[in-house]
Amino acid sequence: MIELDGAVGEGGGQILRSALTLSMITGQAFCIKNIRAGRKKPGLLRQHLVAVQAATQISDATVTGAQLGSQTLVFAPKAIKGGDYQFAIGSAGSCTLVLQTVMLALLHADGPSTVRVSGGTHNPMAPPAQFLQRAYIPLLRKMGADIDIELLRSGFYPAGGGCVVATIAPCPQLRQLTLMERGARVEGYAEGIVAGLPASIALRELECVGLGMNWTGDQLRMRGLPGEQGPGNALLITLEYEHATEVFCAFGEKMVRAETVAKDAMHEARRYIASQAAVGEHLADQLMLPMALAGGGSFTADVISQHAITNAEVIGRFLPVAITLEEGEQRSTCTVRATA
Repeated sequence: MIELDGAVGEGGGQILRSALTLSMITGQAFCIKNIRAGRKKPGLLRQHLVAVQAATQISDATVTGAQLGSQTLVFAPKAIKGGDYQFAIGSAGSCTLVLQTVMLALLHADGPSTVRVSGGTHNPMAPPAQFLQRAYIPLLRKMGADIDIELLRSGFYPAGGGCVVATIAPCPQLRQLTLMERGARVEGYAEGIVAGLPASIALRELECVGLGMNWTGDQLRMRGLPGEQGPGNALLITLEYEHATEVFCAFGEKMVRAETVAKDAMHEARRYIASQAAVGEHLADQLMLPMALAGGGSFTADVISQHAITNAEVIGRFLPVAITLEEGEQRSTCTVRATA
């Protein structure tokens, strides 16, 4: 039984999600205490509980402590089963984080899988669906995975109501990936998304990005969604390079000016551009686990966050790998290598 302390490092839900994924793949049971101790509301919230329920169903696991607010969980998996799965968060909790918990595990299933998750698709505390589609999944495909994600309906905080579907084919062994350079810029564009809100909000955001990034025409794209998918507003900045694509996102909130939303998204995008790194802060965190499963790999990132450092520690509890994080002046380097 691997024992984990959810209060270490950044003390969030990533410790639990990574542990669930790794437990299913390796067959090692774990006990985690102090779940999400670093958050204002510690313990399992709806999206974390649904991630546990999804992992339990997919791996026919034995689990104790799987209830809202629980700060201790024991999880013991069996074999991973392919099939058609549906999970409803019942709030604006993140669909993408639930998917990320089970996707890598289902690569080790006995057959293909379809996973439909309903809830929040655009949540300030999680990657939006477009991040998975454009940034994360293409790199998994380079490693040999056959995964596809479709956004059926958008769901914004606090209402939720969105739906994302993933199709996953078995791939028991991922290929190693070296991603030290991002290559030449292929395309860059911004999308102002509004649902159930005035189009002027998105247009102001796009105007601000146009001035700040020196973008014009088709690089500034208005996305009006049906009103029943809102209310909600998101601004996405997508930077596509030869070897990697990054998606930066900021969300509209009450009493926050559209120009402030645009500047928040541009701040992350500009930091990434200036760094010359292959990937940004959030993609760096999420690449570690598939690289560890592949037995090695490396990449450069603009920032190595506390989130990433904590994730590396959890991975090392389940897999015989060493993850080295080296911070540089402009960009940092992550190297994953097998130790056995």
